[in-house]
Amino acid sequence: MSEAIIDVKDLKVAYGKNEVLHGVSLAFPAGDLVALVGPSGCGKSTFLRSLNRMNDEVGDVDIQGTIKFKGQDIYADGSDLVALRSAIGMVFQQPVPFPFSIYDNVAYGLRVAGYTEREYLDQRVEESLRQAAIWDEVKDDLKKSALALSGGQQQRVCIARQLAVRPQVILLDEPTSALDPISSSEIEETLLTLKRDYTLIMVTHNLQQASRISDRTAFFLNGNLVEYGRTEEMFLRPQQEVTSEYLNGRFG
Repeated sequence: MSEAIIDVKDLKVAYGKNEVLHGVSLAFPAGDLVALVGPSGCGKSTFLRSLNRMNDEVGDVDIQGTIKFKGQDIYADGSDLVALRSAIGMVFQQPVPFPFSIYDNVAYGLRVAGYTEREYLDQRVEESLRQAAIWDEVKDDLKKSALALSGGQQQRVCIARQLAVRPQVILLDEPTSALDPISSSEIEETLLTLKRDYTLIMVTHNLQQASRISDRTAFFLNGNLVEYGRTEEMFLRPQQEVTSEYLNGRFG
């Protein structure tokens, strides 16, 4: 395994008195696409949202353990959340474009960061839309509302919006579950291209998707990490019987 870009040690997360993660330790190699799988309610999304402190927005949450991004504890006092969430971006299950033009959606984070030069914004918007594999579809309609796009197009614009601020890690919470099969396939192709340059961590209920596009898979069950390894190895030769039962559709 190459050097970990994110290293999680003994992560416990509780909402009120309900502990939903029970001490998860997991390291993510730079440049991999990692799939987080497991039945609903097993803690996958809570784990994912902990990696860029999205759980901070939830009331009455208690987080213990350590998460290090490039060797730095992201929960240390004085951590810069804006910088963290620029470096570790998030794409949600439902596409959430802002009610702006396509151009302004992609440029949004750059403007928040203080970039105003039109030439630079034009360059980054085009580069990001190209990386998200949607430039050819929207290049003549950049002033069009992003809300007028199809669901799959909206999701790729949301991915472009994350790419514009040059993240190092992209978190994806079931990014294709709300999309039709053709749009899902287009997103998968986009992710396969992006993993050449980014570390991607994706929650998915679609085991076929995990087997097709991920380098590593982590199997969660009841708030615990059961098994983690190379995707091909896990799907063909799981080490735990419960992993085999889940991957073969016997539950979940």
